[in-house]
Amino acid sequence: MSKERPRLRETGPAVGDLPTGPANAITDVPGVTVGHLTMQEPEAGICTGVTAILPHRGNLFRRKVPAAVHVANGFGKATGLVQIAELGTLETPVVLTNTLSVGAAWEGVVRWMLDQDQEIGRRAGTVNPVVLECNDGYLNDIRGLHVRPEHVLLCLTNAAESPAPKATVGTQAETGRVPQVAEGAVGAGTGMICFGYKGGIGTSSRRFSEFTVGVLVLTNFGQREDLRVLGIPVGRMLSGRVRGGAPGGGSVIVVVATDAPLCSRQLRRLAARAVIGLVRVGSYVAHGSGDFVLAFSTAYTLEHDAADVAKAFPALPDHGATFASACRGAAEATEEAVLNSLFRGVTTKGRDGHAAEALPVENVLRLLKSRGVC
Repeated sequence: MSKERPRLRETGPAVGDLPTGPANAITDVPGVTVGHLTMQEPEAGICTGVTAILPHRGNLFRRKVPAAVHVANGFGKATGLVQIAELGTLETPVVLTNTLSVGAAWEGVVRWMLDQDQEIGRRAGTVNPVVLECNDGYLNDIRGLHVRPEHVLLCLTNAAESPAPKATVGTQAETGRVPQVAEGAVGAGTGMICFGYKGGIGTSSRRFSEFTVGVLVLTNFGQREDLRVLGIPVGRMLSGRVRGGAPGGGSVIVVVATDAPLCSRQLRRLAARAVIGLVRVGSYVAHGSGDFVLAFSTAYTLEHDAADVAKAFPALPDHGATFASACRGAAEATEEAVLNSLFRGVTTKGRDGHAAEALPVENVLRLLKSRGVC
């Protein structure tokens, strides 16, 4: 097993001005949990996996959370986003996987939800699974359809059993340290490539007022020469040639969670700010990329069987300093999450002898130091 690589902050540099949460991860948002299932057999061409994010441990179909979607570029194969845009609610876990496994992941989420609620598909209507994807076909035998519904069920179980702070949805949650989310070549990120280096899963969080915004990314985008770290064009400064990844293409998925009381309209605004973090690391949202941001709030839930007259929920004012800080936090956390996916990535072998090299962190740090960044 390869030695675990440090996160960005563990090497010295830091992104932005807002403080991070205790674990600097999406799980700093009380109640949110993450699960990974990694599938890696290079000799068989298998280099893929599944990642699941749960907004809370309860019945999400019965206790939906406010949510929104921002599409920076729609060249992707996601499911479930149209209903979120229409109704402003999220009613299933968020599952990430590879492009050609969206169907299997969709079935896995359906099976999970049917086990959760015996009335789905009968008296309670059907369910809207949310599955987001990136193409890991350079390292993974994507035609092999190796991810099956049972793998998704296991990943969801991993997420449901992950430690998280005690929280009561709808009230101010207790805070506390949570275990660090695995990053780099894990789960859905196992076969992903970012800026020509090994990418994958990254996460980060920011505190503002009494609230937290957390981000988890699945990175699979960008050309090496476009990579920027803390404003420094390190991609152009690094020597050598790195194989892998479609030039300028690829995709990225950003999941933004917060415990701030935001309605779906405000969450859409928050999601749009995550793109700022992508641009800061060098993305220009290429034509062939699928760049999706999904944002949700755990501050309150919306009951599936609510009465005709819905009760009012608190919301931050758009013009206030707290919402402005939330927007800053989403941008900062997204930028750092992408860099964490690179800093934590390890050299990975895949199908047909293909390989993705890890970002040369020591060289990057020397370049940053030469520019007075750290």
